[in-house]
Amino acid sequence: METINSEDLKNLSISDLYQKLATSSEGLSAQEAGKRLEQFGKNEITEKKSNPVIIFLKNFWGPIPWMIEIASILSAVIHHWEDFWIILTLLILNAVVSFWQEHKADNAIDLLKKKLALNARVLRDKAWQQIKAGELVPGDIVRVRLGEVVPADIKLISGDFLQADESALTGESLPVEKKVGDVAYSGSMVRIGEMNGVVAATGMDTFFGKTARLVEEAKTQSHFQKAVIKIGNYLILFALALVFLIIFVGFFRHEGFMELFQFALVLMVAAIPAALPAVLSVTMAVGATALAKKEAIVSKLASIEEMAGMDILCSDKTGTITKNELTVAEVVPSEGFTSGQVLQYASLASNAEDKDAIDSAILEKSSGLAEVKAEISKYTVNNFKAFDPVSKRTEATVQDSSDRTFKVAKGAPQVILSLAAADSNLQSTVDAHVLEFAKKGYRALGVARTDGKDNWLFTGLIPLYDPPREDSSETIKQAQEMGVDVKMITGDHMAIAKEIAGEVGMGQNIMPAEDLMAQSERKTIQLIERSNGFAQVFPEHKYHIVELLQEKGHIVGMTGDGVNDAPALKKADAGIAVSGATDAAKSAAAIVLTRPGLSVIVDAIRQSRKIFQRMGNYAVYRIAETIRVLLFITLSIITFQFYPVTALMIVLLALLNDAPIMTIAYDNVRVSAKPDRWNMRTTLGIATILGIIGVFSSFGIFFIGKEVFHLSNEILQSFIYLKLSVAGQLTVFVARTKGHFWSVKPAKPLVFAVIITQTIATIIVIFGILLPSMDWKLALFVWGYALTAFVITDFIKVEVYKILDHSAIKFKN
Repeated sequence: METINSEDLKNLSISDLYQKLATSSEGLSAQEAGKRLEQFGKNEITEKKSNPVIIFLKNFWGPIPWMIEIASILSAVIHHWEDFWIILTLLILNAVVSFWQEHKADNAIDLLKKKLALNARVLRDKAWQQIKAGELVPGDIVRVRLGEVVPADIKLISGDFLQADESALTGESLPVEKKVGDVAYSGSMVRIGEMNGVVAATGMDTFFGKTARLVEEAKTQSHFQKAVIKIGNYLILFALALVFLIIFVGFFRHEGFMELFQFALVLMVAAIPAALPAVLSVTMAVGATALAKKEAIVSKLASIEEMAGMDILCSDKTGTITKNELTVAEVVPSEGFTSGQVLQYASLASNAEDKDAIDSAILEKSSGLAEVKAEISKYTVNNFKAFDPVSKRTEATVQDSSDRTFKVAKGAPQVILSLAAADSNLQSTVDAHVLEFAKKGYRALGVARTDGKDNWLFTGLIPLYDPPREDSSETIKQAQEMGVDVKMITGDHMAIAKEIAGEVGMGQNIMPAEDLMAQSERKTIQLIERSNGFAQVFPEHKYHIVELLQEKGHIVGMTGDGVNDAPALKKADAGIAVSGATDAAKSAAAIVLTRPGLSVIVDAIRQSRKIFQRMGNYAVYRIAETIRVLLFITLSIITFQFYPVTALMIVLLALLNDAPIMTIAYDNVRVSAKPDRWNMRTTLGIATILGIIGVFSSFGIFFIGKEVFHLSNEILQSFIYLKLSVAGQLTVFVARTKGHFWSVKPAKPLVFAVIITQTIATIIVIFGILLPSMDWKLALFVWGYALTAFVITDFIKVEVYKILDHSAIKFKN
């Protein structure tokens, strides 16, 4: 016996399904069910669990971890135990942080499981019994009723009707009516009714299971991770080339092996961007705190950088663009009745206790509700008939204050018209209104009451819809102005999607998801890029849309709140769970919003772009500083056979320059008008040029110290150390802007950090703490020289950016 896919299940007749499943309306025997349990496995969501030890050890594999590991081994070989323990601690700390973040990200499947039914009522051995839902098999006959979760994908075979809430699965904003022959999906909730069904699919073969499988498959590497790897590789290759050059020259000059080995280690420690991931993570963590104040909780730090570069936002409609509240639009009364009377009769034909979505909308989401409630309080409902699929209406017998009784009814317009024996004029008028409502995606209800002779009178029409949020239109406009293309993705029908898209200013080029996926991949991508949104979307459609856009080079954001959104949320570069989202959606997402609507997303985009600017500025600084120090040291050794700084000086440089630079996380920056992307050509280009300028500047002060001031080698090393330290920190102010350093005012924490650390560096060399001491006049000269070089470098930088930006534009064209 083979499994049955969703489309075949819809189209198969009940008798054909019985035949395919080798079952009947009497169900299976316990013995047969046992055999099938072995064949198909348990009715549960399964996942491939990786060994946590292996996951943890993977964090020690890669170019940057390799270089840190080599450096730690070299430290141990030459007995530099302080360096060894510092390097090892850094390595383990990075691995623990990475492991913990990955562990949090992989909880989505566990939370999906919680949405499934725990128990099921099944017909076994011709008797109804309660079993664990995990023991259901294809061919079982089950019963589902009000308030229960459907335990598997079932074809309904008997009973009156059901209303199933499938919003978490399909995105449908209204409960879906089910009758004999329809399919009820695993994980959906029964809102009204009771029916029997035959189990057609269990576990991972269900609609729900396929959603879980997509979540498991959704693995992406962030652009931040790729950028860190590229920067790390660049610095490591640069450092390796210099180390091999020093060793080669040293052997040629017959220098001591241990001395070469030791200095090669010092160079490697200076070159390895071990602090790069940490500083960038701190920058994002500070940003995450700022986002939390904007009511956006960040669960995956890398998503901040992704949101800064996001150029397409695929937004869920229900609950994000709209309120997810069925609301009464403008009532259309028949001749002789008022809008208030129509709402009054509709309210009397509703029952709050049933928790029906339509009844709740009429009783809670109507204009002039206070007046209506005041009127209906004068009446007593003696008898109420709930909605059923046969009559397609609700009906109530009502008694007024004079003890006169009459009936009220609401339901499908044509059914209510037939009660009232309407003439052709009324019929055509109602048809025209219903058609107009349908074009807007509204659902129309007819309302009637009886007169004193028990004749039904058609009183009017009530249109129902899920209205856009008040801020949606303005928010979407702001996002578009920031270079973000917002596309609506909804499980609702075309008419509803088009109407809402038009109301919020998105454009009405909406496509049905099935039509979209019927095209070739190239054509599909073109259609996705041009469209304003997609209707009648299933989870696999959302996932595929995100995947195709990513393949085309877009950075994609995805909003959602239900189980059906989880795969796409995890696949997207920036998955955003909106306010009120399910646990599964929150776990799969990288950012969780605690305030309803899209407006908080625009706030998050602005904040993310600030954070991205800070990370980019730090990357330029870090690369430039590494090139400046390493190239200067290497050329000094090769050209002059002189070690310009000692190993201790390099450690001091790292401590006094890298630690306070974390204050760049609080720096002032300008928000980009368009999405930010890592442009490695520009980043590496400007950093390399700044580094090379720094090398010339360092050789300049080396020449002055040796040939002009005639300093001894020990004093000369302190002289050069102070220059490298001061100039290194001033490089931050060059790197943090594309314009001149004064174009954006630096933040106070950054300025104070530089002043404090460089004051400490100056005190160290003047008073000879740890290093040979030198005259304060020499220190003053170093400061003057460094500041002059800083201003000259800043002017050169501005011109270089003009060249790089101009060539980048030409390259794109």
